[in-house]
Amino acid sequence: MPAPFSFWVQPTKRTNLDSIMAYDVHDPAETELSFDEVTRSMQEMFDRDVISVFFEGGEPFLRDDFLDMVEYATPNAFTMVRTNGTLLTAETARRLKSAGVGVVCVDIEGGDAATHDTLVGLPGAFDRAVEAVRHLADAGVTTFITTILTSHNIDQLQELADLTAATGAEKLGVLRLYPLGRARGNWSRLSVPLPRQMASLEAIQVPDGVQLMQSWHPNDPNCCWQMAAVDAYGNSIGCPYLRDFANYGNIRETSFMETWRNPVYKKVRAASAVEACPECAANDRNRSGGCRSTAYAFGGAWDAPDPYCTHMNNGTDLTRLPRRIVDLPFGAPPTMTGV
Repeated sequence: MPAPFSFWVQPTKRTNLDSIMAYDVHDPAETELSFDEVTRSMQEMFDRDVISVFFEGGEPFLRDDFLDMVEYATPNAFTMVRTNGTLLTAETARRLKSAGVGVVCVDIEGGDAATHDTLVGLPGAFDRAVEAVRHLADAGVTTFITTILTSHNIDQLQELADLTAATGAEKLGVLRLYPLGRARGNWSRLSVPLPRQMASLEAIQVPDGVQLMQSWHPNDPNCCWQMAAVDAYGNSIGCPYLRDFANYGNIRETSFMETWRNPVYKKVRAASAVEACPECAANDRNRSGGCRSTAYAFGGAWDAPDPYCTHMNNGTDLTRLPRRIVDLPFGAPPTMTGV
């Protein structure tokens, strides 16, 4: 591909939560991209006809200029925002609607306050997140609830589906747990065997008017082929779920398109997995082989099979991380190897 279709932008790694499953850890020694640097990187993508922009943190609403970034993006591409919801007011929801934002995803990690607040480390966070979903729905913003499947909430997926309907959100997105950031250090407390994950997903009775999104078999695509991602410090990481594993260059030192031509980046995008699930491939019109993040984390190679797919798991115990990634530093590595 000459250029990406989708661009993930991380305005900040900072957060107002103390989550045991946070994928990012802010480094106070690093300097976040400025507004001009963020918008310049977006413009480089818009000039190459990127069709979507996805903002995520940290917690993006901690930046005073975040809504200005959204308003820069929306005239140029379908724009999505992911937030923990605790800082999102009714006024903010109206401004997002006025800006023309496409979707806002609000993370809710449990079917009740006790579960959610324990996981994210902030009392009252559940109520504020639910209120944020209602503000967005009232403002007419398309809203999804997103949750990361863990041992803490695996028995609450029905409650989350019902909450999605009750708050006016349109979709519940159940996401796999990735071995990134703090989640890596708390893996034994959070992870669940694959058969139990699959059983919990299959048990959900989706309410009328609600859509269910899940990225397990048979919906297990390799989306790296079309993705671009830049973290809060300017590192080109390819995909947000590669944030601890990949670094194709820094946009403060080179253009994004130079990083797009990095040979490892090209290999990851090529999707030449050694094994692919035929059913997942049939549902993914573009590439098969599954997610490259979990494939690399558990398999140690960019072309390894994705163990979160039941057809490609091959006996991998998803509750135990390979020793080589347990003690990795947080964030993008300084250099990339593995062509």
